[in-house]
Amino acid sequence: MRKVMPAFLVLGLLSFPLMAQESSKWEAFGGYQYLRLNNAFDSATQVNANGWDASLTRNLIWHLGVTADFGGAYTTVQGDTVHFYTYTAGPVASLTFRGKVKPFVHVLAGGAHGKLLATTGGETGSVSLSGLAGLAGGGVDVKVKRRITVRVIQADWLYYHFWGIQEINGGSAFSESNNLRFSAGVVFRF
Repeated sequence: MRKVMPAFLVLGLLSFPLMAQESSKWEAFGGYQYLRLNNAFDSATQVNANGWDASLTRNLIWHLGVTADFGGAYTTVQGDTVHFYTYTAGPVASLTFRGKVKPFVHVLAGGAHGKLLATTGGETGSVSLSGLAGLAGGGVDVKVKRRITVRVIQADWLYYHFWGIQEINGGSAFSESNNLRFSAGVVFRF
């Protein structure tokens, strides 16, 4: 009995951090995104785009997890339609304060796809480009109910680089660039 007692004591002490941990293993986010594309067509043009953002997070241990993030943004530039998509994944770290507020940070890497549908001058055509994308940022989730959380804000720095740059209107379409992305929406935890 004396040898068993220390084992139970150690197991009991090790369980305290697990009791404070959130019980959800998965988190699914869906919401709105605002994307600010700098240097999209030439150095003087900045593009504002609206769209959607979705992610799936698997919480692994304590405050660490893995996130897969997908986004799409759409806008019109000089009469031409622009579609911009990202698909990234990477580690996420979070910390829960008093069980309601959960700030998080992540660094994600993956790909991007851009499409320009040109309709100016009575002619139609399109340019599609694919390349690398990276996101670094974070946000704040606020618990509403046991399994429902509101993502108040998510702010990310977005880097992308497309291969096969095409010259459009004297500038490089979708050139290597630094951008900002803001998202907000609902998180379902299960």
